[in-house]
Amino acid sequence: MKPSGCPDGIVPARLFQEVLPVVAPHVLNIINSSLVSGIIPSVFKHAVLQPLLKKSGLDPTDLGNFRPISKLPFLSKVMEKAVNQVMPHLDNFGVLDKFQSGFRQYHSTESAHIRVFNDSTLATDSDSHVALVMLDLSAAFDTVDHDILLFHLENLVGIKGSALDWFSSYFDNRSIRVRMDDCSSPSAALPWGVPQGSILGPLLFSISILPLGLIFRKFNISFHLFADDCQIYVPLKTFTSIQPLLDCLSEVKDWLSANVLLLNDFKTEFIVFTPNGSSSSAPDFSALPFKISQTIVNLGIKMDVALKMDPHVNQMVKSCFYQLRRLSKLKPILNRRHLETTIHAFITSRFDYSNAILFGISKPASSRLQLIQNATARFLTNTGRRQHITPILARLHWLPVHYRIPFKMLMFVLKALNGIAPPYISELLTPYNLYLAALARGQKACLQFNDAAF
Repeated sequence: MKPSGCPDGIVPARLFQEVLPVVAPHVLNIINSSLVSGIIPSVFKHAVLQPLLKKSGLDPTDLGNFRPISKLPFLSKVMEKAVNQVMPHLDNFGVLDKFQSGFRQYHSTESAHIRVFNDSTLATDSDSHVALVMLDLSAAFDTVDHDILLFHLENLVGIKGSALDWFSSYFDNRSIRVRMDDCSSPSAALPWGVPQGSILGPLLFSISILPLGLIFRKFNISFHLFADDCQIYVPLKTFTSIQPLLDCLSEVKDWLSANVLLLNDFKTEFIVFTPNGSSSSAPDFSALPFKISQTIVNLGIKMDVALKMDPHVNQMVKSCFYQLRRLSKLKPILNRRHLETTIHAFITSRFDYSNAILFGISKPASSRLQLIQNATARFLTNTGRRQHITPILARLHWLPVHYRIPFKMLMFVLKALNGIAPPYISELLTPYNLYLAALARGQKACLQFNDAAF
């Protein structure tokens, strides 16, 4: 675990790690005693809140733009890590929703993007319009009702007895204080919400909104969740009624209200993906209470109505060149190894983020992405513009863009065929016997190439 803890913690995290061989038996006894008795020490339930801006560039004078991150004592996070063994139970019995990708093994924002993008593309290729609604839940983690969550833990998850008592103790008598710079507030009781920054917080929130999936399925509405980010999408022909979508949204609002959650209509985004080359008009969406957009940001990816991804490519090019200019100021004080690590952290991570959905983008867009990689490679190796870039990329073991994107897609295929991808990705594949035999022969070589390249 990372040595992060609470400023009010009794033992600093780094000191705890240094003396671990001595104190480990006592820590084990504390954790086991808590699990058996169903009681958590009160000192483990106090958090220091550090408000952080949700996105860079937001107005810091608007308190709604901050996300309250809970800094908990390091020992309490160790205990939560032990309790997180409930995950195999949830996976084995399929308790969590299949389309919930937040904080789950083998799931990621990229796998969520692939599924939503795949479904939308297939629909538009069938001459249908696709309405995508990005539902915004106001302060979702901070408004979870503990009694309702305990009811879900018992009746939907099957947690009973001392295990349920432990979760009841986990919610009982929690306290917080807010700290910003050198200023701090007095401690206050926290009778609701799951702590952001804890080990169990994301899992508990996913359990609290499990019934939402039943509502979407009732109206035959496709959906995907990533923690509290909820997107629903439905393909519609020109004269198809949107009444099922309206009825679904109405029932979702009623359920959220009954469960002390709130749908923020003002921040909810709505976009309609249009079929390529089709002259058919879109259905009438005027009854929806949301303003239609030409582009939306979906888990960090900018999507446009034509699904050509040009706005996302433009944003990525702008962001990467900005980071490259900033790194040029650090270059004189960094050695080659540290500079390359910094480049991967600030540029390659942006360059590769969810690039699987860029499969099939236009040549001009692909060329712009290649410019980023070329400029970064020249920057790292001190190579002039006149020198051919291909040998440089080969020495660095950097795949060019026109190979990098298909390689990412093939890695997802390989993971799906070997059971290390989300089920909603695996079910998209229709394997053929000859293809599987060839893939089985090529798996070892592919993995060896992956290790050599990255």
